[in-house]
Amino acid sequence: MQFLTLIHIDPGLLAEVPEAEYDRLMRGCFEKADALQQDGCLQGSQQLENPDTAKTLRVRNGISRVTDGPFAETREFLAGFNLIEADSMDRAMEIARQFPWARFGSIEVRPVRDIQTVREHVGAKRPPNGE
Repeated sequence: MQFLTLIHIDPGLLAEVPEAEYDRLMRGCFEKADALQQDGCLQGSQQLENPDTAKTLRVRNGISRVTDGPFAETREFLAGFNLIEADSMDRAMEIARQFPWARFGSIEVRPVRDIQTVREHVGAKRPPNGE
């Protein structure tokens, strides 16, 4: 099964971390991610730019509106994600616990839906490249 870990950060808590400590935490994350990737658990990961660089698109009644920033004002913001392979939610949570970011926000772990099953359910054709 695949799971997505969504890493939410509270900028106030993160701002209290000295730069050297932040760098140490990030190095540890890269080392852990590299090991998980070699084990076949980590399928991909990315860190996101700050929310003030985002644009949000909404379409209501056929009218498109684009606003600066994230969809909602919250204390925490989505800072990055990991796509992991695990045999259960419990194992996915074990992997999430290996990263320090829940101390500065939260890590949401969510199962990834099998898109092929959805495609078949709605009767969508396979793309030409066979994916």
